[in-house]
Amino acid sequence: MTAPLTERGLRRIADDLWETPTDTPFPGLTTHAYVWASPSAGNVLFYSVATSEGVDELAGLGGVAHQYLSHRDEAGPILAEIARRFGSRLHASAAEVDEVATHHPPDELFRERVREATGVEVIPTPGHSPGSTCFVVEGVAGRYLFTGDTLYRTSGGTWAAGYLQGISDAAALARSLDLLAELEPDLVVSSAFSGDAGAHRVAPGQWREWLDQARASLPSD
Repeated sequence: MTAPLTERGLRRIADDLWETPTDTPFPGLTTHAYVWASPSAGNVLFYSVATSEGVDELAGLGGVAHQYLSHRDEAGPILAEIARRFGSRLHASAAEVDEVATHHPPDELFRERVREATGVEVIPTPGHSPGSTCFVVEGVAGRYLFTGDTLYRTSGGTWAAGYLQGISDAAALARSLDLLAELEPDLVVSSAFSGDAGAHRVAPGQWREWLDQARASLPSD
């Protein structure tokens, strides 16, 4: 069950996971960021907030120790403010370091699938963009899968791959969905979303069905 909004506007998804208020970086796009309380590394921010007000929300949780970007579109001037305010370490894909470093140089680069000391398993899933990456953590409410824009739920309740005509690689994205099929998440957490939420519980047997829907959303040629 999802807890109500806190005084600072954060929504508690689980005992160790919070969702930031909705950001609209540009018309037609809505996003959330998420803070996971890592038992070994302090607060971990997945994705990014878009404004200084969002940084204030993070301060209400005690700040963040690490920030993980799922892809280059989450990079912006706010990265420097987050690092300056909290002394956090920025983690990003080596495939997109140039785009991210334009705003703030990453402290840690990932190139392959690895479980880091923070408790975050890094899973490169190129396709939406060359450096798109998913993350898995073992939370108090099960296994949380952070998909960035690789996979999201539509306003109609079905699931779609994050394919953008002229930008994304459909074949690479299909292979990434096949890789994600090996996982059995209990909670799927996207960055961009349609509808009213970015975090969704997975009932037994649903995961493969959702991935089938996402594959069907890809162009056939």
